[in-house]
Amino acid sequence: MFEFDPYHVVLAALGAVIIASYWWPRFFSGREPAAAPLLILTGFVAFAWIPGMPEAIDPVSSPRIWEVTAELAVIIGLFGTGLRIDKLFGHGLWKPTLRLLLIGMPLTIVALALFGWLAAGMTLAGSLLLGAILSPTDPVLAGDVQVGPPLEGGEHPVRYALTTEAGLNDGLAFPFVHLGVLVAAASVLTTDLFVEWALRDVLYRIVMGGIAGAVSGWLLGQILFDWPRHNALSKTQSGVIAFAGVIFAYGATELLEGYGFIAAFVAGLVLRREESQDRFHERLHSFSEALEHTLTAILLVALGAAIPNLLPYLDWSHAIIGLALVFAIRPVIAWFSLARAGLGRRERAVISFYGIRGIGSIYYLAYAGHHVELIDEGALWATVAFTIVVSATVHGLTAGIAVERVTEAKAE
Repeated sequence: MFEFDPYHVVLAALGAVIIASYWWPRFFSGREPAAAPLLILTGFVAFAWIPGMPEAIDPVSSPRIWEVTAELAVIIGLFGTGLRIDKLFGHGLWKPTLRLLLIGMPLTIVALALFGWLAAGMTLAGSLLLGAILSPTDPVLAGDVQVGPPLEGGEHPVRYALTTEAGLNDGLAFPFVHLGVLVAAASVLTTDLFVEWALRDVLYRIVMGGIAGAVSGWLLGQILFDWPRHNALSKTQSGVIAFAGVIFAYGATELLEGYGFIAAFVAGLVLRREESQDRFHERLHSFSEALEHTLTAILLVALGAAIPNLLPYLDWSHAIIGLALVFAIRPVIAWFSLARAGLGRRERAVISFYGIRGIGSIYYLAYAGHHVELIDEGALWATVAFTIVVSATVHGLTAGIAVERVTEAKAE
């Protein structure tokens, strides 16, 4: 007798949604489709009406599964982003990135926190978390604006700045997430709490993340290419080493209380320096990219399916926060931060506008929701989901064309 097992229904629908999201746009455009907004839309259409489905994956009541899945997607994406970067040193090469990280990101956190506090009436902890969660750009959804894969070049200043910014700001936003969690747990921000946070969550964990990532990348490079030299592991051409390497770097760093996101990116950077012309780097990157795309697709479909449960928390104030971030806060603050960074006006404008939000924000909010009881949790999820939908749509549909035009103009 035939039975419709809900688990099998979910698997069939998930596969159909992902295939459709990549396939049907090809009937209308010759360009590679922007899959992110389509995955969210088709996830909403296909899953929102399956009985019990939105409740089963509600991120407010079940943040742990979102945390784990997004965590894997981000660390694999960060490692792959590090592997992409062929050129590490050059005059003024990192200047735009450093200005975006050291000036742009803190100002964005402050601006978002003020919006959350004044416009949406959030608590101090909720507004701090909002700023930290939405401040980092996303290494997973930013494929159209990043540098090319290993050995392919394409490291135009616009692409380089957006790639390296996304590679580092996920880890650098973590101290502010911790601050929000600490304030939520203590219900007040004291001097002692702030000093403890600055020494442990800012100084120690950032430094340890960088050191552990560098050591992990160097060690992985030796194992792949040098030990033993006559029968190197790289000769197997097994891309699964990329996954093994990144989870080793991430897990070891977290055991040392460092930031694993920073370690994942730095490990990719350092590994890329080892036998830099070896084609095995392409294999590692391709494998990590495939894993990253798989996990991202599942998360975006799930986000679309969860929207019915999040809509009751969304009001005009939360929508204004998302729209302000995409169209005003990020562009204005990034434009200001990039002053005297050696960029032309068009390059500066493109970098300023294309700060894509995505999977990293899902992870941070799920992490906070798993570790502390949040008063504003429903509103936070609604705001983050709305912002990701807006960013995925606006940036996803225009980023490829805009970045291509500015990079081609520079080449000419």
